[in-house]
Amino acid sequence: MADADLEAIRARRLAQIQGDQIEGESDVKSKAEQARKAAEQQENMKNSILSQVLDQSAMARLSNLTAAKPEKAAMVENTIIQMARMGQIAGKMNDEALKELLDRISERTHKTTTVKVADNFCY
Repeated sequence: MADADLEAIRARRLAQIQGDQIEGESDVKSKAEQARKAAEQQENMKNSILSQVLDQSAMARLSNLTAAKPEKAAMVENTIIQMARMGQIAGKMNDEALKELLDRISERTHKTTTVKVADNFCY
């Protein structure tokens, strides 16, 4: 083969590889975009349900909890959404009802710590 033929083959192969890389990058970007949109839609649905179920004072308490303890707030939000879907919440949940729910969740997740002091001093 002549050098010109080899250069032509190399150029075609390089263009093919670059095209594959561009397609791969666009696939990754589109999948990331789809995942972001799905997460945003799920967050909007969660906020919509919470605003329908909680009154203003309960929403304020939940937002304060989210700022202080995000993991616990997520657990409470999921519990409230599950209760709403199962029809266990009649009307809007007020601040007192949210406090009771927080107490129940705290009791379930409360970890007791015991400290034992060993008196094993060697004199």
